[in-house]
Amino acid sequence: MPIIEMHMMVGRTTEQKNKVAVAVTEAVAKSLECSADTVRILITEHATDGFYVAGQTMAQRAAARAQEKTA
Repeated sequence: MPIIEMHMMVGRTTEQKNKVAVAVTEAVAKSLECSADTVRILITEHATDGFYVAGQTMAQRAAARAQEKTA
């Protein structure tokens, strides 16, 4: 039973998460030659202050990008 764990920032709609779940399920079932009924997907959403890239939160990175655009 394949278990796919996805992490993403908060803010996506239920429809968007449904679409990605369907697409990933189809891709996994096809590539592993297994039934879609066996594919499990876990989506964990993270706030902008709980997700880091290069030591900065996503909120900090967004603020820096916005500042660069106005400079």
